[in-house]
Amino acid sequence: MPDRPRASPAAGLPVLAEPLEVLYEEPGLPRWQLPHRLAAAYGGDLGLAEPCLYANFVTSLDGVVALGHEYRSSGSAISGREPADRFVMGLLRACADAVLIGAGTLRASPTHHWTPEHVCPAARADFAALRHSLGRAARPELVVVTASGDLPLAHPALSEGALVATTVEGQRLLAGRLPAACTLLAVGQGPRLRMGEVLAAVGARGHALVLTEGGPRLLGHLVGEGLLDELFWTVSPVLAGRNGSRRPGLVDGRELLPGHPVRAETVSIRRRASYLFLRYRLTHNQDPDQQ
Repeated sequence: MPDRPRASPAAGLPVLAEPLEVLYEEPGLPRWQLPHRLAAAYGGDLGLAEPCLYANFVTSLDGVVALGHEYRSSGSAISGREPADRFVMGLLRACADAVLIGAGTLRASPTHHWTPEHVCPAARADFAALRHSLGRAARPELVVVTASGDLPLAHPALSEGALVATTVEGQRLLAGRLPAACTLLAVGQGPRLRMGEVLAAVGARGHALVLTEGGPRLLGHLVGEGLLDELFWTVSPVLAGRNGSRRPGLVDGRELLPGHPVRAETVSIRRRASYLFLRYRLTHNQDPDQQ
């Protein structure tokens, strides 16, 4: 099918001075027609099957995804605030109905907003045009998961509105304390949250495409329950190192090998300078907790 003309609300300079170079793309991937500047920066179109739970992370060459509780916004330190990484982060948010994070990620990023334009303001109008073309709301709904109810209540992202998914006990602790724009939802009856139940509640709000940005413990729960469909992974050309400190990798709080491997199939590889932008499709065995 020939390309249709693309309308872009923005003119002038490109979103990225150097677009991503496509090294590999699996034939037949779902594709939406991106606004022109987004397609030029990404090196082509992007699409996701619906429903889909997909993750986006950046790690160092030695697999570190977070530097520790004493470091704020460690993702920016690991990525070096690379413009291409921030563009991909914004693009993936622009595709999503909801962005799912854990309470630890909220605490570690005290001034962050989980919106596309926050990480790539140059593409604000293009992200808005994409969301309109996909029939999305003006911005993805932020979903914060906390079993304990321990949240930084003054966080600006909560002031803008979020769905807070918690336990019955967490609901009791948070009742009447969240900003008025937030929705508080108790999921399940026990002290532990099952992510399948959380995602079912998110889906009941009409959200078919859910992006998670972590942290690694939340990703561990999602992978462990066999829920994650795709992983977008930026490999930053930096070594973070470890010296007895707790610097987790992508999946934390869950051991998979040797008994419960989760296999991944490469569906896309892109590059910008020495940064790699990888996309994987995951294949899950049965949830270890169900065996």
